Amino acid sequence: MDAHVQTRVSAYAIAVEGDRLLLIRLSDASPVFAPGLWHMPGGGIDPGEQPVEALSRELREETGLELADARLLDARTYAVRRNRVSWSLTALFYVVALKGGAPAVSEIDGSTDAVAWIPLADLQHDTMLSPAAADALRILEQAERAGHSHSLRTATSTVAS
Repeated sequence: MDAHVQTRVSAYAIAVEGDRLLLIRLSDASPVFAPGLWHMPGGGIDPGEQPVEALSRELREETGLELADARLLDARTYAVRRNRVSWSLTALFYVVALKGGAPAVSEIDGSTDAVAWIPLADLQHDTMLSPAAADALRILEQAERAGHSHSLRTATSTVAS
């Protein structure tokens, strides 16, 4: 491992509406994961910022949507090398409820170039998803096998604004 590793803690939203998952597509400005991959909305926690505050801020920037509620669901770590930088990423996954509205990228020149509700049946772990998004999909599948998918889907539904 490299002597100089960038450490980052990020908060990510798992938002499910019906049988669709809210995802963002990474742009060339993505610092950690490769551009073109579909990824979870969310991102790095700034110094002194609480994780849910970062999640709310990142959701607004990347999707234009407002956070109504968030519940910590899981955490994962990743070791990634991109643009000659080695990253040690800790990802906090939150199941979220969002206020109503249509998603749209509002951040200019950020790490996101698209946002969409993508049918769960259309998602492929290895070819189109970032490692964090693939893990989020596995978390959803595990919840479904354990019989908890209804509570996750209820928790992540969009609430009226």
